Formats: sequence, C-alpha cells, structure tokens
Amino acid sequence: MSRRGFFPAIALIVGVALLGTAFFLVRAHATAVTHDAPVYVHMNGANEFLESVVAVRPGQPVIFVNEDTGMHTIVGFNPVTGHTPAYGINGVVQGTPGPGHPVSTYRVSFAKPGFYAYYCSVHAKLLPTFGKGVTAVKRAHADGYAAMSGVIVVTTDPALPAGNPATSRRRILPGYFGG
Repeated sequence: MSRRGFFPAIALIVGVALLGTAFFLVRAHATAVTHDAPVYVHMNGANEFLESVVAVRPGQPVIFVNEDTGMHTIVGFNPVTGHTPAYGINGVVQGTPGPGHPVSTYRVSFAKPGFYAYYCSVHAKLLPTFGKGVTAVKRAHADGYAAMSGVIVVTTDPALPAGNPATSRRRILPGYFGG
C-alpha cells in the first residue's frame, strides 16, 4: 500500500473506532438511565417491610411506601457500632386511612456502595449483640412475626439489583390501599 492510501485507511479505522465508542457510550448511558427507576419497599398491616433486602445502584432512589393504616418510621443504624449513621435514613411515613386515599412515601438514595441498615422505631428496637454491635428486635406490643427492619445494598454489580423481588418495581401493590 502506498503512503497516499495508508493515511486515509488509518483515518477511516480511527473514525470507525471513535464512532463505535460513541455508540457504546450512548447505549451505556441509555441503559444506565433505565436502571435508575426507583426501587420500592412496601410496609403493610403485618408491620413488616415486604422487601426487607433490596439492591440498588449508587444514586438510584429507594422509596418506602406505607400501605398500612398506622404510621411507620425508617431509621438508619450501624449494626456493627450501634450508632446512628450520618447517611441520612431518618423518615416518618403516615398511615393511609383507607382505599382511595394517597399513600405516604419516604425517599432515600446513596452515592457510595455499601450496606445501609434501617428499622421502624415504632415496631422494633435495637438491642446489643456482640461487642458494641446491635440488632433490631420486635417490640413486645407490636403485631407481626419479626422485627420490622431491613437492608439496602448499594452496589455497582448489575446482577444484584436484577434479583430484587418483583414487587419492588411497583409503587402500589394490587389489593392494598391505593391499589
């Protein structure tokens, strides 16, 4: 190949590579946007978080939906140290009076991967475990079978959010208030 044909061929190869890279980046961005739909955690009359463990990507919102008549709280805690962390889970969601009424919600999101534990301080309390650690346990007066607590896993691994319960994709569940 002559020099005259060599440089246009290189320019064509570089152009195709750049175009392919741009196409990949646009597709990757579009894919990332579709994964940023909220993940829902529902609270019901049995005083439980129906989706007690959910996985999200950094920045993806988690919306707590109260489909119960009673009020619930969402309070973050560090199970290793027992301290209330500074990551900002500290919400109250009012109860829903009944069908046809709007449901209360509480929204959080996290920028950094990690494990973010929470509980409802109305229906559970923290008790010491090993060392300085704590765990959520059911309050004596609370209805339900277990402590009203859960964990949000923030991850860059796309396989984990794909394994969330199907109900975590719906704001209102059929058969509950507002549904």
